[in-house]
Amino acid sequence: LQKCDLHRLEEGPSTTTVLTREEGLHYYKTMQTIRRMELKSDQLYKQKIIRGFCHLYDGQEACCVGLEVAINRTDHVITAYRAHGFTYARGVPVREILAELTGRKGGCVKGKGGSMHMYTKNFYGGNGIVGAQVPLGAGIALACKYFGKNEVCLTLYGDGAANQGQIFETYNMAALWKLPCVFICENNRYGMGTSVERAAASTDYYKRGDFIPGLRVDGMDVLSVREAAKFAVEYCRSGKGPILMELQTYRYHGHSMSDPGISYRTREEIQEVRSKSDPITLLKDRMVNSNLASIEELKEIDVAVRKEIEEAAQFATTDPEPSLEELGNHIYFNEPPFEVRGPNQWIRYKSVS
Repeated sequence: LQKCDLHRLEEGPSTTTVLTREEGLHYYKTMQTIRRMELKSDQLYKQKIIRGFCHLYDGQEACCVGLEVAINRTDHVITAYRAHGFTYARGVPVREILAELTGRKGGCVKGKGGSMHMYTKNFYGGNGIVGAQVPLGAGIALACKYFGKNEVCLTLYGDGAANQGQIFETYNMAALWKLPCVFICENNRYGMGTSVERAAASTDYYKRGDFIPGLRVDGMDVLSVREAAKFAVEYCRSGKGPILMELQTYRYHGHSMSDPGISYRTREEIQEVRSKSDPITLLKDRMVNSNLASIEELKEIDVAVRKEIEEAAQFATTDPEPSLEELGNHIYFNEPPFEVRGPNQWIRYKSVS
């Protein structure tokens, strides 16, 4: 594996690792599923079946998959609004993710969250406000420590959010209280349409914690991410406090579906990353060259994944929308009765569906 750059660490993750056939096939299928799911989301958005905000994750699959396989299901993850990959990696089926994107009641949050707000057990979602999830992640890590659970929280944010003041405030508190928090900057080189060089005086995001140790990782290699995450999580579990990871990655789509993604970077740049650093292709070549899998086997996985995505998309476009009565649920813990009032307070609206 490529050696990580280190900050305030004498030793880093191992540069060698073992990949079993079962692991390789699992990683390949998971990344391919996320890739196909995002491409289908792109298609549904262009057909105006998905509306509103939509931030796609294709190109960054090695990050969420490598992180997820390095932690336990009882550990915690919180991220920004580019959340579909993490939602799937945390165990939510594709059909529930696509149904959430199309606003249907079969979605993972009943069609009421959409692209930016998906949740499941120990996954605290996409968060729409830039950088706001970082203090929340420290709060989750504080809860882990307070209740004496040997758990950690992975707190993710992008290079665009990395310059936010609240992130440095959170570093300070996490270091003071030795919280089991892994701060992870997914550096995909552009914060919206602004390159990192134009936005940050220092692009060494792994050093931004100053007094917090950090490491910079090849975020396009799922095994590099896995080993670095194992190292970081072990550091936190041992009671040493927080650690910072910078994953160097790349998004193929624009910032969101309203951004064509080629006004501030060239098609040639995107194509070069695709041809040289694609996370799925890198793993595929590694497995084939090591005789862990044949090209035919991997093609069979591709076919099965496409079939699964098509079936999920069919569900997401035919499942009914949530009823009007559902709108008030999940606001309060005990769900008191909720009615939608019109301009005349004596009129109560009911769902026509």
